[in-house]
Amino acid sequence: MNSINNALAAYQTALSRIGSAAPQLPQMASSEAKQQSFSAVLQNVVDEAVESQKKAEITTINGIKGQADIQDVVLAIANAEQALETVVAVRDTAIKAYNSIMQMNI
Repeated sequence: MNSINNALAAYQTALSRIGSAAPQLPQMASSEAKQQSFSAVLQNVVDEAVESQKKAEITTINGIKGQADIQDVVLAIANAEQALETVVAVRDTAIKAYNSIMQMNI
């Protein structure tokens, strides 16, 4: 568990060094941390994905106007794409789990 926290911290440090606008990775829950419900976690992931899409759209528009650097545009689009892929993966996993539960014999 400690190595996962170290890896997350190193990744966040690397992102901050390159000036990434990527969303922060969720911190691993400690015994003192408040537990969130599953639906709250899912809602948070979806909200972050939507916000990432909005930022990418704004950055792209600014790039078209010549008010943003092409690297910023590419980075914003890549972050939005990654967030969308995460949401799709979570959705697919939830659907598989639901289907597995529905196929169980009672």
